[in-house]
Amino acid sequence: MLQESSRVFWALVVTPFMTLTVTDARAEGEGCPTPKDEIATDRPDVTNSSVVVPFGSFQSENGVNTYSRDGGREIDGTNSRWRFGIAQCLEVFVDVPTYFVNIKAPGGSGWTDVAPAVKWQISPVPGKIDLSVTAGIFLPTGTAEIAGRGAQPYLQFPWSWELHDGWGLSGMFTEFFRPAELTTKRVTETTFVIEKKVTERLSLFTEYVGDNPQGGGPIILLNSGGMYHLTSNQQVDFHVAFGLNHNSPSYTVGVGYSFRVDGLFPH
Repeated sequence: MLQESSRVFWALVVTPFMTLTVTDARAEGEGCPTPKDEIATDRPDVTNSSVVVPFGSFQSENGVNTYSRDGGREIDGTNSRWRFGIAQCLEVFVDVPTYFVNIKAPGGSGWTDVAPAVKWQISPVPGKIDLSVTAGIFLPTGTAEIAGRGAQPYLQFPWSWELHDGWGLSGMFTEFFRPAELTTKRVTETTFVIEKKVTERLSLFTEYVGDNPQGGGPIILLNSGGMYHLTSNQQVDFHVAFGLNHNSPSYTVGVGYSFRVDGLFPH
């Protein structure tokens, strides 16, 4: 009964908000990103970009991480996400399987799942709050000890708010569903980011990440890093994260490289 009431509550709150946002955005005649805009990636912070890739563009985002947890150490890569702009304000993407290598016990080695998804930018309003909605699913192609069991769908809402003098706020709400798991059937993730554009090419950020598994203890991280645009279509990045409770990894360090290719589809 409580779960049903929760579903009704979110339907009543989120649906009108999304409808009003779309109406206001389209009424102002503002468009989504074009090839003239700089690359905007879903990394290195956990919070994804609130905007899609331009129509007719392909974007590849990649990285390598090393982290420590419970005394063990692991390296993972390449954390690749391939994004395709298939229409104005609409993209599809796929998270390519990443391999985890255990270099110090405890821990294990293996592959993550492949995860296709679709993302719609529903509020392309520059200077205001941008909002997107993503629906995806982790398909059971990886190592169960690494990726979990069965198909795992998720629903995600990344947002951002551009302030003044290069400052910006962003965040993301994600609900992961794990129907094949015996205990944790659902995981709720919330993030919040403060970002500063230091120069035309360099931006720095600090991020809060909280994962709340159903029936389990939370995982809380403080993640900081930066992005540097080599060109308008290329980015290098780094991040360092620290766990804030005993359920979290002790630390995570990562670097990455992303690029975008435009003009793949005829208008």
